[in-house]
Amino acid sequence: MSNNLHVLSHPLVNTRLAKLRQVSTTSKEFREGIHDLSIMLGYEASRDLEETPFQGRSPIATFTGSVVKPRVGLTPILRAGLGMTDGLLTLFPEAPVYHLGIYRERVSLQPVECKSVHYSKLPESPPVDLVFVLDPLIATGGTATAALHMIADWGIPVSKIKLLCVLASEVGLKNVQSRFPGVEIWVAATDPQLTSDGLISPGLGDTGDRLNNTAKDH
Repeated sequence: MSNNLHVLSHPLVNTRLAKLRQVSTTSKEFREGIHDLSIMLGYEASRDLEETPFQGRSPIATFTGSVVKPRVGLTPILRAGLGMTDGLLTLFPEAPVYHLGIYRERVSLQPVECKSVHYSKLPESPPVDLVFVLDPLIATGGTATAALHMIADWGIPVSKIKLLCVLASEVGLKNVQSRFPGVEIWVAATDPQLTSDGLISPGLGDTGDRLNNTAKDH
């Protein structure tokens, strides 16, 4: 796969992911796990951000510090992407959040954009330099690809988009990379298979339902 694909390798990542996979994991525990992994993904994906130096003074002496130079924006894909947002806001507390209303049609497995402004509302021109697209799962890759098209059409260069994902299928990653080879992808882990319903196997189940404790509503 592309050099733009980064799969985390860390015991803490593996431990939290194993907890998320368990069918016995509660919604509260699931939210906490997604939050923790989102922070880890955001931390790793931020290693190459440009810094701007400044002169400051501590209680003891003057010092040279730095701040992140690019203006970072967060674009979670509704609804599951919201579970990653607080984790990234921990790292970038001043970042604006722009929701992307996209869902996958259950029969065709194709992405569908929610046209209501309440679901997708981007400013006319980007007030940010770099965008983190947040989506816990990349299954077929259709939803992530649709989101990347929206951000690129908005005016963000592909080289300034980072896609952050907790778990991805190998097929989904290949689909995303074939359409956006220049996008940097950060994922906690990958699974090899998709079911006939387009679900990652062994996967995490329906992330949106597990985050919001709505699985029993179906």
